[in-house]
Amino acid sequence: MGATAEAIAEDRRNITPFDEIIMEIDDLYDEAKNWADGTPIETQAQCDELDKLDKMLLDAGKRLEAIRVEEKRPLDEQVQAIQDRFNPFIQPKKGKVDIARSALNPLRAAFKEAERRRKEAIAEQARKEAEEATRKAQEAIRASAGNLEAREAAERELADAKIAQDDAKRTARAATTGLGLRASFHPELVNLNDAIKHYWAERRGEFEALVVRLAQQDVLAGARAIPGFKINEERKAR
Repeated sequence: MGATAEAIAEDRRNITPFDEIIMEIDDLYDEAKNWADGTPIETQAQCDELDKLDKMLLDAGKRLEAIRVEEKRPLDEQVQAIQDRFNPFIQPKKGKVDIARSALNPLRAAFKEAERRRKEAIAEQARKEAEEATRKAQEAIRASAGNLEAREAAERELADAKIAQDDAKRTARAATTGLGLRASFHPELVNLNDAIKHYWAERRGEFEALVVRLAQQDVLAGARAIPGFKINEERKAR
């Protein structure tokens, strides 16, 4: 037996606005498939029908998007409430954690940089002393010709100087490690022409993409003539 009028009415009452639009879009999609079968349209009346179908699809999509936004609104509000609770403390560059750290970092960095310079000065002094000891020991070796006892003493001095050199190298390494300093490098443009020549040769594809992107922005802003470009016109149905 077929469904009663009451059952059909009940089913319709159970359909949500979302379901209604989904069914509408499905019907419009099927109609679009019938038109888009590879056969070109031939009359103004057919074109008018497609214009109408396009507007109906666009309208249905907008109404469905409005439902999506409304359904998501409570979640967005919950997420925003969570963000509002945490942001004063951990928001990048604006929360208390980052603000406090940014105030402390210059103090720490200044002290650590001073320590680095102090340790490097000690290491440099040790290096110079080791080099001087090595030089003196080598001179003593050259001057010890024919004197075995003097030669032995000079050899001991040279060995001690070698130990001092190794100690100086370790001191130099210690001066630049374990300080908690991190080096960072930032490019500063000083010659635009040289920079363009360099990246044109080294990364031409990316350079061309950048130039095309700039041209697209100018065309969107209304430019119709750009040196080095041909502006092509394309028309689409609306």
